Amino acid sequence: MNIKVKSAFILSSVLLSAPGYTAPEHPFLAASVEFNPVFHERDKNIKKLSADIERALKHGAKLVVAPEMATTGYLYETRREIKPFVDTIPGVTSKALTKLAKKYDAYIVVGMPEKDPETNIYYNASILVGPEGLVGKYRKTHLWESEEHWSAWGDSGIPVYETALGHIAINICMDSGYFESARIAALEGADIIAFPTNSSIQAIYYNQAHAMHNGVYIVEANRNNTEKDYHMVGMSAIWDPDGNKLAETPFTAKKDKTPKETRIIYAKIDPAKYKIRQERLAGRHPELYQPLLLRVAPWDTTVDKTERHVSGAAIQYQPVIGDKKANLKAVSALVNKLDHVQLAVLPEYSLTGETQTMTRQQAMAWAEPLDGPAFRQMSRLAKAKGLNLVYSLIEKDHGDLFVTAVVLDKQGHRLGTYRKTHLNAAEKQWAKPGEQVNTVDIPGVGKLGMMLGEDVLYPEVAGILEEQRADIIVIPSSWAGEYGGYVQVNQKAIANPYPAHAMVLWDAVAFSAQAYTIVANFVGTANHYKGESALYTLDPLYGLDQAKVASSTATEAFPVAFTTKHSEWSLNQYDMESSRRPYFYKPLIMKH
Repeated sequence: MNIKVKSAFILSSVLLSAPGYTAPEHPFLAASVEFNPVFHERDKNIKKLSADIERALKHGAKLVVAPEMATTGYLYETRREIKPFVDTIPGVTSKALTKLAKKYDAYIVVGMPEKDPETNIYYNASILVGPEGLVGKYRKTHLWESEEHWSAWGDSGIPVYETALGHIAINICMDSGYFESARIAALEGADIIAFPTNSSIQAIYYNQAHAMHNGVYIVEANRNNTEKDYHMVGMSAIWDPDGNKLAETPFTAKKDKTPKETRIIYAKIDPAKYKIRQERLAGRHPELYQPLLLRVAPWDTTVDKTERHVSGAAIQYQPVIGDKKANLKAVSALVNKLDHVQLAVLPEYSLTGETQTMTRQQAMAWAEPLDGPAFRQMSRLAKAKGLNLVYSLIEKDHGDLFVTAVVLDKQGHRLGTYRKTHLNAAEKQWAKPGEQVNTVDIPGVGKLGMMLGEDVLYPEVAGILEEQRADIIVIPSSWAGEYGGYVQVNQKAIANPYPAHAMVLWDAVAFSAQAYTIVANFVGTANHYKGESALYTLDPLYGLDQAKVASSTATEAFPVAFTTKHSEWSLNQYDMESSRRPYFYKPLIMKH
């Protein structure tokens, strides 16, 4: 196969399908090789790694992924220390692996430190080899601090390579902390993302959401040992395009003995599912995403750095569909029970619910202008309880309909609104999408970002709210399980494990924006609303805080409390925003 790159080092370099390219028709086996290299032993590592990869190939694997920096070990402190072990591409590593790829008619992805022979710059890189030889490479875009002491930031964008197995991209470890890495790969046509990593939990945790958001397979390869007191937990996993875990290695605690034999897992990749990617991307609105190309850091004089304690509640109840009077009574009863609460959030379509097949005629009958009866009723409720209130309605504006969230202050005044930007299929028949993603400043609480329902399917929304430095995000929802899914990652590696029924995409919003996220949902009715209103937090993985999830069936004012920002924590909004690489993000705003 003759494969050419537009340019090796231009923005999001992508391989175009060669004339006559035919996508694979039959399922094949992918393997993750959880290899533990020996520090300072490149040549011995290549030999041992090759033997382990060959074991997977003999088992029938046609795609094999090995960890980040698999040929050398990870924690090098200077360029001088790693100098004896870097390799060019092509070089020693690619030569050894290409022999195996040709012998078994397969593809192999391995992480390694690369030396550019022209510039002598070092990179944390990965190579992809196949039966045709060296297919390509990827230089890590988002580095973790430990690598910055010897590695330059990657300059290759997110290349996608055409192979006999489909289109393959590579993300490496910390790349998963930025939704843009997997999103750009999908936008440029990736069917599979190979994911070499050296993860203590965070990097591998968020791949379930990336697979689900983008409709791609993700094949992770982690380590399961300790290097210089840094422990990697194993738990290499293979995810399908719906975010289902197909295979996962066991969790390895720091106190556990390193397995004597390299762990290998296998899962079937079905090319028939590659079409899911196009379905997931179809509802995007690139014209809204220009803010993602901004990076107001490290200096931003507009940011309020004040940390605030916030008490809130997610109002969860079973609506009587279309009966505003009955629903107002139910909502008022719950809100009136609240004491010393600063912020209450109601579900999407707060006082109506929605019919299973909403028509324009029905939507028009329930619609109101922003200053209509719903506003007056909610305003009185907010003022009476002295709390900030977020509710949702069908807004009527000069004959147009919108799904809109409204924020009221403690006096019942309207502080701001948000019109849902990503409508579901039914809503598209009668509503217009909003034209911007915005935040609202709430005195004494902080900067509030809003999303509605299916907005969570599009990580760009949370990304924009992070760029706008939202402290809190609210998601009024009317969710019956028609999208998303529950967390499937092994909880043993997580300092503060997630409760049952934690929803992947809601949690991904909180992490991606580094903003506390309150979800309010209905229960029951013929729509089978799933409840599970929740608070999703900044970093339960390493023990900063704890996600909370409400009942699946109960009517309740679900209490939440947190302190915003946590700027001194090792992972925080400021650091994540500062380390973004917008130069490579232009595909996010292009029409594909």
